[in-house]
Amino acid sequence: MTKTLKEVKPGETVTLVKYHNTGDVALKRHLLGMGFVKGTEITIKKVASLGDPIEMSVKGYDICLRKEEAENIEVD
Repeated sequence: MTKTLKEVKPGETVTLVKYHNTGDVALKRHLLGMGFVKGTEITIKKVASLGDPIEMSVKGYDICLRKEEAENIEVD
């Protein structure tokens, strides 16, 4: 079952499936350069109390994304 990264709960580990075409192209390139490629495992660490930002672990480092950025990343 695929969903967006925005929908994943803290503690869950998911696999990146694809980027939606509606997102920021510059951000997509930046994320690809940091290891957000198809098949990468992403673990959600924390979600801020109002849901923004989302802290996650990717390939051994932590990163925070805003909700609107996370909703353009499809995971399984």
